[in-house]
Amino acid sequence: MKDCTKEIRENLLLWFKKNARDLPWRKTRNPYALWVSEVMLQQTQVDTVIPYYRRFIKTFPTVKRLARADLSEVLKVWEGLGYYSRARNLQKAARIISSQFHGRIPDTLDGLLDLPGIGRYTAGAILSIAFNQEAPILDGNVKRVLSRLFAISGNPARGKAEALLWQLSASLVPEGHASHFNQALMDLGATVCAPRVPQCSICPLRDLCRGMATGNPEHYPAKIVKNPVPRRNAIAAVIYWQGRVLLTQRPPSGLLGGLWEFPNWEIDGNGRNNKKWIKNQVKKELGATADVGESIGTFHHAFSHFKLTLQVFQCQARNTSAKGRWISLRESNAFAMPRLHRRIANTLQENL
Repeated sequence: MKDCTKEIRENLLLWFKKNARDLPWRKTRNPYALWVSEVMLQQTQVDTVIPYYRRFIKTFPTVKRLARADLSEVLKVWEGLGYYSRARNLQKAARIISSQFHGRIPDTLDGLLDLPGIGRYTAGAILSIAFNQEAPILDGNVKRVLSRLFAISGNPARGKAEALLWQLSASLVPEGHASHFNQALMDLGATVCAPRVPQCSICPLRDLCRGMATGNPEHYPAKIVKNPVPRRNAIAAVIYWQGRVLLTQRPPSGLLGGLWEFPNWEIDGNGRNNKKWIKNQVKKELGATADVGESIGTFHHAFSHFKLTLQVFQCQARNTSAKGRWISLRESNAFAMPRLHRRIANTLQENL
């Protein structure tokens, strides 16, 4: 590896100079903006992130502005991007930075790792890209590039293979050029060294790639067999009272924490009288009495770890004692809602 380290660095930096992606967070060295972009890019495609990033930075241009915001405001700007714990942790970390670091992003590994939502990769990205420190990174794209470059066939997400990839990533970062080099690794994996049908003919590292030398670069990294995604069923109630509907807020932590939604309950899928069951649940959990009408449709949504089928019923409340918030359908646009419930609200508004 030592024999080709210099060539890997030179080839990749030269390639990046000509082929770097034009991304909005690359127009700044502001550590806060780069931190936001890295958090958004976790498990989310670049094209999806760009409009959210621009809106988030416009709404919360500084750490202190984010720290002062209501969580509901943060979640509303984040709405639709998913993995909402990222938004909650961003604000928690912003409040710590604002109070303990005078609004300045820490520039040490330990300082960053102590913040909510920042792991080893995100810390390395901030240190190298924002502060140009020789810190390694290892996201999905970089794991793939290094696994092929050095023909590492183990599972890149755990064990010895992951530890080796971290070592390789650290050994390659050139002094004084960490920012561009690490971004080049990410770009190479995103645009050339694709999971399927990599464009080896235009890769700046093709002559150094051990995976390509085997004739089957796609063999690296090892394919991870995923378990079948479970399916869940649920029912939701759109409860009306004098032209308004009832929204309830999810607990502040956990799946979709802090978001607003129509009352809903997971069911086991066994045969039952759904209308009677909804009526009992509304009474038991919401403290209200309601007449349950017909189903207004079935909605589907795929989460990262399960698929949900949600049957929605229209209901009419007999009183306003229900726990939650009575709003007009148009007012729902101001509330941060899960994507599935936003689709329900939009469907109802279209039928007004």
